Amino acid sequence: MPEGPSIVILKEEVQQFAGQKIISASGNAHIDIASLKDKTVLAFKTWGKHFLICFDSFTVKIHMLMFGTYRINERKVSKPRLSLVFANGELNFYTCSVKILEGDVDSHYDWSVDVMNENWNPKKAQLSMDKMPEKMICDVILDQDIFSGVGNIIKNEVLYRCYVHPESIVAKIPPHVKSQLIAECSTYSFEFLYWKKKFELKKHWEAYTKSTCLRCNLPFQKKQTGLRKRRSFFCTNCQQLYI
Repeated sequence: MPEGPSIVILKEEVQQFAGQKIISASGNAHIDIASLKDKTVLAFKTWGKHFLICFDSFTVKIHMLMFGTYRINERKVSKPRLSLVFANGELNFYTCSVKILEGDVDSHYDWSVDVMNENWNPKKAQLSMDKMPEKMICDVILDQDIFSGVGNIIKNEVLYRCYVHPESIVAKIPPHVKSQLIAECSTYSFEFLYWKKKFELKKHWEAYTKSTCLRCNLPFQKKQTGLRKRRSFFCTNCQQLYI
């Protein structure tokens, strides 16, 4: 599943279509696709893993799910979920969720929980974490209502950077460590974006999919952790388990 930084890249790549009228629209998404014809795109936005195509009275929300893809000015052999054709090119989405959000897009999203948004509010994240004292930190970091845009790669890398075991209980983690975790969720997301643009993201992974701890030279543990059962890679020697 694409994480927040990858969706930001998509937003940047389609700016050529901002302000453009849709000449034709097609696809097999379960929305009124025909109604998109002749509509003008006001803006492209992102909220975490959501890609948003904004019009004057509604927004098309694209979620890539696990295997979603897109093509700009080209097409795949398979039928697109949504295809938008403009005078200066086309935009095609595949294997994704497509929904319509009526009204002002701001009424649907809390921008302060998006770790890459200019309105990101770490203090709000702290308050939200404190309301989940018994949860494992690996689950809380993946909660899109707290850390919108953070996915499993970012989760693993942030926990490793902060020396925290993924199965640590939120209430047991010292306040200064929680503050560090919150800050790193945003910091690492922007580093992810930078490396992704340079096509060198995997080169910078220190925990995700790794077999050996760089700090301890000991084998990593690989385990599906938390209620979400997402893959975690961690070192039991240097990543503190707070329980």
